[in-house]
Amino acid sequence: MDTQTINETLERTRTLILRAQQGELEAKELLVEQNLGLVWSLVKRFSNRGYDLDDLFQVGSIGLLKSIEKFDLKYQVAFSTYAVPMIVGEIKRFLRDDGIIKVSRSLKDLASKARSAKEEFQRKVNREPTLKEISDILNIPAEEIAASLEANSEVESLNAVINPSSNTSITLAEKIDQSPDEQKNIFENIFLKEIISTLSVIERQIINYRYFEDLTQLEIANRLGVSQVQISRIEKRVLEKLRQSIEPS
Repeated sequence: MDTQTINETLERTRTLILRAQQGELEAKELLVEQNLGLVWSLVKRFSNRGYDLDDLFQVGSIGLLKSIEKFDLKYQVAFSTYAVPMIVGEIKRFLRDDGIIKVSRSLKDLASKARSAKEEFQRKVNREPTLKEISDILNIPAEEIAASLEANSEVESLNAVINPSSNTSITLAEKIDQSPDEQKNIFENIFLKEIISTLSVIERQIINYRYFEDLTQLEIANRLGVSQVQISRIEKRVLEKLRQSIEPS
């Protein structure tokens, strides 16, 4: 492709971006269609993370929409140059924040440092270090290290057997000492989380923004780079899906 053709292609793209930023839906849809291959190529980098690639593609598409919305036409750079880090950043943010329990970045970093210090200590001394020894190595209070390791530990299943060697094995759920009402609340919350986990990525994000971050439909639309009508339709569809799942048949 010669220089003139490249320049013409770039100019057409910039014109489409301008029209999209001015609210022209057709221009935005055309830009998305032209860049779906780019999104897929970036999504494939995360194929070993244990997530469905279609879900990651939806997340990457949100990054693409944000790129279209935020691209500054004053700068003479190719749109793809700007879009790639936006798309990758959106995917990485989803992977970081999609855990069952949200853990702050500082706690994750501290836990990683603690594990590295533990491994290094074991290689040198041939035994596991105590919490105080890790604290001394990192010069960080032992309480903070313990909290970071606990926060990053795997979530225990309520169905996990806690005494597998016994003839009368029981599960963790059977050991919970709660009143009947409190136990009901626990299992209702778990049931609701299981239902929400069946939603698509974009549906889960909208429910989170709407009912956990208390954003309006317009604020969600602006954040995701779509119309308020689309958010309203998705929200209505999700709520109907949840209602049908919860109500007895």
